[in-house]
Amino acid sequence: MDDTLPLLPVPLQFNGSLRVETRPEHLTSEAGAVIQREIIERTGIVRWLAERLDDPRDPDCITHPFEELLTTALILRGQGWRDQDDADVLRDDALLRLAVSKRRGISPLERRPPPEDGQPLGHNPEVPDGLASQPTLSRLDRSLSRRGNRGVLRQGLLELAARRLQASRAGHRLRYLTVDVDSLPIEVHGHQPGAKYNGHYHATVYHPLVASVGETGDLLDVRLRPGNASSGEGALEFIAPLLDRVERRLCQVASVRIDAGLPEDQLLSSLERRGTPYVARIKNNPVLDRLAQPFLRRPPGRPPREPRTWFYERRYRARPWSRERRVVLVVLERPAPQERQEELFLHHFWLLTNWSREQFPAQALLDLYRQRGTAEGHQGEWKDVFDPALSSSPRPKSTYGGDPPVRHYPPGDSFSINEVRLLLDALAYNILHVGRVLLEAATGQGWSLRRFQERLIRVAARVLVHQRRAVVIIAQVAAGLWRTLWARLASFRFADP
Repeated sequence: MDDTLPLLPVPLQFNGSLRVETRPEHLTSEAGAVIQREIIERTGIVRWLAERLDDPRDPDCITHPFEELLTTALILRGQGWRDQDDADVLRDDALLRLAVSKRRGISPLERRPPPEDGQPLGHNPEVPDGLASQPTLSRLDRSLSRRGNRGVLRQGLLELAARRLQASRAGHRLRYLTVDVDSLPIEVHGHQPGAKYNGHYHATVYHPLVASVGETGDLLDVRLRPGNASSGEGALEFIAPLLDRVERRLCQVASVRIDAGLPEDQLLSSLERRGTPYVARIKNNPVLDRLAQPFLRRPPGRPPREPRTWFYERRYRARPWSRERRVVLVVLERPAPQERQEELFLHHFWLLTNWSREQFPAQALLDLYRQRGTAEGHQGEWKDVFDPALSSSPRPKSTYGGDPPVRHYPPGDSFSINEVRLLLDALAYNILHVGRVLLEAATGQGWSLRRFQERLIRVAARVLVHQRRAVVIIAQVAAGLWRTLWARLASFRFADP
């Protein structure tokens, strides 16, 4: 079936006066690409990346500049197009072509002139003919999968978060900041290298580590791991260099908040030597349960209406640890089901920290740890909205354009390519997060990333092309929100030091 053929008028039985048809006009549902490109331009993040990334292509064979390819990969993700095949479907979308191009005016909408006699098809590489194709974007992923390029993407993720925060603070760094580190499952299908069945999640997954800032919602780093990796595997190698970058670009003093699966003596000792404060929950075990038992008796008398909390401090050294550390037993009354007036047993768990009691009393420590829920919410938003599609596997091509390939190229490192795709998803999240935070500041309301994408990014528009300019006409239902966002975006400036 040829998708380029126009749709002839379709009569509708429920309303004979209504017809559905297509016309050769510049119509799009991707108006939000303009917002994304403006954020990219004002933060300068794609330029920053392109200056540091290694482009292995032959300069004489380049059609799409490296910046355009990066911009295309990020904007398509932000628009909700998670598969690279979607780039072929959207190849002629006028607004996307304008949004990703480095060229000014309406030249991105120009068609490549036909080749002259004796010239190969697609000569004149200076004029891209539509968006980059799926094979071109796949080659981009492969070139980014080199170790050095993955390191640049990782730094770019934190750089974008730093630029957003400094732009909102007149160029100043934060005094204190808490880095949240957690692991989460990315379910995959097929035979991707490193994907394993994980009994905890009952699925075949990758099990990456994710670092974010719970208080601000920015993603700072992502590292892909095999699906059977334990929660704490590779945590030290992930956290230590990240903290150095955080304290150079984001804040003066960084602390770490981690989940129960990550605390291991090597990681804790490294943080203590570095002077980095941390708070973590530790898994209950028979020894800790025995230590907690004397404090799990409910006080005599009728309990008050509000559930109570008790704290008990002690020094504790687990068998694998090299030294004693401060732990806090938190004992909670939980709200009872309606059929009972009170829970029979008290709930309890342990917090581990190197904050002193004077620096962080038990209640303040619990309040700090509970902010992990905000970080988990942002990480869950990223996973829900972008739904990372990790599907690279080393399959050799059997045909190319319907014919057997003339030359077979060695497959790329599929595990590294999948990590690149995860990092690009995280970068695309941070770009939308810039717009979401600006809109929250302007409206005084909270905005989920899904709602921001649906109300401002996936907006229908018509592109009117004149001799020297193009006009984008958006739906009236989105005009008020766009006006509100643009008032904030117009004053958003990052002063590159």
